[in-house]
Amino acid sequence: MSTVAAPSDIRNTASALRRLYFVRAAFAILWALVMFATADEISPVVAALLVLYPLFDVGAAVVDANASRATRSPALLYVNMAVSLAAAAGVGIAAASGIPAVLRVWGAWAVVAGLVQLIVAVPRRRMGGQWPMILSGGISVLAGASFVGSAGAEDPALSSAIGYAVPGGIFFLVSALRLGRSGGQASARSAASS
Repeated sequence: MSTVAAPSDIRNTASALRRLYFVRAAFAILWALVMFATADEISPVVAALLVLYPLFDVGAAVVDANASRATRSPALLYVNMAVSLAAAAGVGIAAASGIPAVLRVWGAWAVVAGLVQLIVAVPRRRMGGQWPMILSGGISVLAGASFVGSAGAEDPALSSAIGYAVPGGIFFLVSALRLGRSGGQASARSAASS
């Protein structure tokens, strides 16, 4: 019995991830633009946007888990769903306490979600388009640590959250473009090795 995914499974997963990554890129950039226009302080709109970002991550992890079933166990994506759901609730609660509390919760979420993204992307390398996801996961871990550190600054700002979303969106876009180019090559390599 072979544990290697069929080329059609890899191709289907790559296609689904490509669409998901395009949506995630567009969402991250749009979110950052709206936040940039409104994030001077924590207003109800800003609090809602801060909660929306990890909730969108939950939805994206659900789509990813469904798309990935044929090629790999989605267990870590379930972890990501739980962590992002907890982050959404935590950010919502922290918003009442101010920017430092939001940055601490946002930072903890970025660290854990980045680790999960990194661990999920490494085995997907053969599919193609995953190096941007690996880099993004590593950068998320570092950014999360900096958010927690900046929460204790004299005048902490939400602008770092915007700075987190923009590169993430770019990494998703690059990964989507690379998946489109390398998806066929990856399924051909998988067929040759089985």
